[in-house]
Amino acid sequence: MKSTWILTLGLFIALLSCKQTDKVEKKPNMVFILADDCSYWDLGTYGSKDAITPNIDKLAADGIKFTRAYQAASMCSPTRHNLYTGLYPVKTGAYPNHTMAKEGTKSIAHYLKPLGYRVALAGKTHVAPKEVFPFEYLKGLTNGDFNPINEFVKDASSKEEPFCLFVCSKQPHTPWDKGDASLFPPEKLTLPPFFVDTEDTRENFSNYLAEINYLDGQVGEILKILKDNGQSDNTLVVFSSEQGNSFPFAKWTCYDVGVRSGFVAKWPGKIKQGSVSDALIEYSDVVPTFVEMAGGTPSEYLDGKSLVNLFLGKTDEHKDYAYSLQTTRGINNGSEHYGIRSVVSDQYRYILNLTPEAAFKNNITQKETWWKTWQSVAETNEEAARLVKNYQYRPEKELYDVLKDPYCMNNLADNPDFEAVKDKLHAKLITWMNECGDKGQETEMEAMLHMPKFVKKNKDK
Repeated sequence: MKSTWILTLGLFIALLSCKQTDKVEKKPNMVFILADDCSYWDLGTYGSKDAITPNIDKLAADGIKFTRAYQAASMCSPTRHNLYTGLYPVKTGAYPNHTMAKEGTKSIAHYLKPLGYRVALAGKTHVAPKEVFPFEYLKGLTNGDFNPINEFVKDASSKEEPFCLFVCSKQPHTPWDKGDASLFPPEKLTLPPFFVDTEDTRENFSNYLAEINYLDGQVGEILKILKDNGQSDNTLVVFSSEQGNSFPFAKWTCYDVGVRSGFVAKWPGKIKQGSVSDALIEYSDVVPTFVEMAGGTPSEYLDGKSLVNLFLGKTDEHKDYAYSLQTTRGINNGSEHYGIRSVVSDQYRYILNLTPEAAFKNNITQKETWWKTWQSVAETNEEAARLVKNYQYRPEKELYDVLKDPYCMNNLADNPDFEAVKDKLHAKLITWMNECGDKGQETEMEAMLHMPKFVKKNKDK
């Protein structure tokens, strides 16, 4: 009788132990929500006086907000390649826009699938080739349909399969035709100091803020899907604003707003609510973070470094420098070439213009009617003339104190008091370029070889 009781007790303890182990070993889900052409300071949680972003703001309040998150490029396609591969753009070959990664490059799907994860992408893709990015591609979202996302989460949940889901909005990329612009009266808006204040500019800025509000609604839909499927408590949710908007001095530039991103994360029970981190992080850090969360060991080959210890509050430091580039060659209505390289430290941003003799051109300078109003005002207004000129013609070297000058308007490069800072950052930047195999202007002129349309066109000849 005694032996039977001992055996029964032993089985009970064993079963209890198994249940506790199952609970501990349950792998977290990861959901990464990505905006499209949204300046970080145009979100409520990052200080906008005009934005209406309650869902994004609550996500930040419920988790951690990073104030120094950076991308390796200031355009959509190379940014996404960088995000999904954990590698800098020139290393993968994906550095111009509308680009593709080299054959054999690995992405997040290659790392997480062997760890038991389903890896899916909904919305905007803008990456190639499919062999490098073997996601489950979900339809919907781009046309406002969240059903495919809900079905994916529902299916994975019913099968108890951990999942990694990237939800990539097309907002607030132009054309700005979504959302309710009446919420943002043009005459009441606060414009950045590097804008020429015209009626057309204000109307367009109003439409842009309406799209951000529409984007915020999408974030709310994703959070609701997780909640409805019982996955809120076991899911890390990250929202990131991507590069700056397509007004001047943001997207297509390496000024701070061009490559600095809003980045907030919520992980119930892991990330302390209301946390704020000034740690310097990069998009390349996402892949190793997700790999570690999934129970794997991040490859030493990756350029990123896991953020898990930052999430858990075990450290408040991460990287000393973040690096970015801009390749204008190949963009719509762009210059024949206009290559930029940049590095940022905890206080200073250094920018190297590979061909300062060239003029910077893009869709703004060639097509936008509101840009023409800037040029018109510039004919009689000295400050407007300076802004218009500075957008298209820039010096070889620029240096900004991004703590005192977040808009990057006071170039310190020629100030002898900052010579040592400039030289140190220049050396860091050149070292990074060499490590990536970046040969500067030579690499710029090879940009077309890394664009699928150009490669296909030449093969068909």
